[in-house]
Amino acid sequence: MNISALSDPATSQSSATQIAHSKLRELILTGELAPGTKLKIDHLRKILGTGASPIREALSLLTSDQLVVRHEQRGFSAAATSSEDFAEILRLRCSLEGMALRQSMENKTDEWIESLVIIHHRMSRLQQSRSDDFEREHKNFHMALIGNCDSPLLLRFCNQLYDLNIRYRFIAGRSIDYKGRKVDDEHRIILDAVVAGDIDRAEDLLRSHYETTGAFLKAYIK
Repeated sequence: MNISALSDPATSQSSATQIAHSKLRELILTGELAPGTKLKIDHLRKILGTGASPIREALSLLTSDQLVVRHEQRGFSAAATSSEDFAEILRLRCSLEGMALRQSMENKTDEWIESLVIIHHRMSRLQQSRSDDFEREHKNFHMALIGNCDSPLLLRFCNQLYDLNIRYRFIAGRSIDYKGRKVDDEHRIILDAVVAGDIDRAEDLLRSHYETTGAFLKAYIK
């Protein structure tokens, strides 16, 4: 480690901004900062235990993620939610992730397949144990499915859409009644189609997976 960097004000400011950005992002995604909530700097300073400048910079960064709205002369607020917004996110996810999955499978390698199998196994184990780490591994699995597409911009859009979608699921609540739906089985058959190299089936299964989840969430979105 470069010791001189520890006393560099610019480095310290950047680190504080990154920490504030990460914490605020989590609070908004999980609904702890509810949609439409006015994000007052003084209040956020107490929550995060950091200065006003890193918070302002973090809020500005979150506007590009569509999680925060800047109001001219009136500060910031957490982005609102709506059934129309959710429907658009769902359509875009199905379209863009379907495209990315096809490209990933066309670039199929043994290393990529092995990585997918390992991530799926780890995710399934965490789901069965009801671990708090499941959500992190769930995202890792979905991003790994499309991560072999050699299109950084497409992956960036897909990553952003995943977060916008997961926000709705957190807001709806973790205890949604899926009426006997076996989500782990859905993940497994998607993986099986990818391993088998059946591009059309894999894309159809991924789209169905998202649309089925979307149908459950719609009842909780206002």
